[in-house]
Amino acid sequence: MSIEVKVPVLPESVADATVSVWHKKPGDAVSRDENLVDIETDKVVLEVPSPQDGIVKEIVQTEGATVTANQVIAILEPNGAAGKPVTQKTEQQPAAEKSAGKTAANDGEPALSPSVRKLIAEHGLDAGDITGSGKDGRILKEDVLSALDNKKSGKAGTAIAKPPTQPISEPRPEKPAIESDGPRTEKRVPMTRLRARIAERLLEAQANAAILTTFNEVNMKPVMDMRNRYKDRFEKQHKVKLGFMSFFIKASVEALKRFPAVNASIDGNDIVYHGYYDIGVAVSSPRGLVVPILRNAELMSMAALESKIVEYGNKAKDGTLALDDMTGGTFTVSNGGVFGSLLSTPILNPPQSAILGMHKIEERPVVENGEIVARPMMYLALSYDHRIIDGREAVQFLVTIKELLEDPARILLEL
Repeated sequence: MSIEVKVPVLPESVADATVSVWHKKPGDAVSRDENLVDIETDKVVLEVPSPQDGIVKEIVQTEGATVTANQVIAILEPNGAAGKPVTQKTEQQPAAEKSAGKTAANDGEPALSPSVRKLIAEHGLDAGDITGSGKDGRILKEDVLSALDNKKSGKAGTAIAKPPTQPISEPRPEKPAIESDGPRTEKRVPMTRLRARIAERLLEAQANAAILTTFNEVNMKPVMDMRNRYKDRFEKQHKVKLGFMSFFIKASVEALKRFPAVNASIDGNDIVYHGYYDIGVAVSSPRGLVVPILRNAELMSMAALESKIVEYGNKAKDGTLALDDMTGGTFTVSNGGVFGSLLSTPILNPPQSAILGMHKIEERPVVENGEIVARPMMYLALSYDHRIIDGREAVQFLVTIKELLEDPARILLEL
């Protein structure tokens, strides 16, 4: 008896998902709990395991298809079941279509897909002049594009364009020749659900909030001196490296306590003041920017913060962040300095009202006690929603973070 593989129950806020990558094809044997396919939502990637040992009989929903919870996406045959596994659904062509394809091949004309036939017709090419790289010499779209590139570059043995069937009534102005060292290729790919969601949220933030940014700079020497003094003992005792992010999170939490509006959010005509400090940490992943949440950061030690940041970073790289890891948050810290950014204006992560931007540490001349000295300086940026946060509060908030970092003992003493 065949077994249906269905889309798992999706998170409450997710209506549908996209079939991202099939790890098996029809005819492949699978083991129980082995990952069959990745289902991508606008927030996380879900793995769909095989419910039983067996053979993939049919893939019902191919890559790129939009699916909903409990929808059938594949059919398995249990081990020992009779019958030959069915191939891809897309290969189940009508008999007449298959027959037409075979007839064309027997007549010496290459079998062409509709998209390839259209592309050849648009550019006036002769299919007989194009060498196919597909199965049994089938001409693929890439072969047509390659033939076009070769024709433009004037290489021998390339496809020759047929003369246009319709005379051109009006002369067209000649385009200036463009010198190129190689083929000018383009690649069109659909936007991933995560990237589409990021774009949607960024537009939402710009359209629905009065975003301003205030700047300051911090002398990182005191933090760097403390880190260099204790990093070996810290790593030996806590099994994690001491980075800069934990200092900034601790300083941010202390500043948020002093300026509650920065930790608040707008809900309709109400201002919601949060009595907890869930700090989002912007993390780059192969799929795009994600913001996992450090919940109750005010209760976490420096070691706990560093461990959790490392854990989230590894999950982001592996694509294993869960929806709960990225839900909520009252304030975000983003570190563009790891990529070399010297200064930027971070954008809000709705419904949060502020975000702190860290940047590259760079030695610059500063004046201390009337003398010019070189110090490791970092520019800080605070983007905030002016509807809820006044300029005075924003500036004082950022100054508080600066003062705490330039005297890091105050972070531990909460002064």
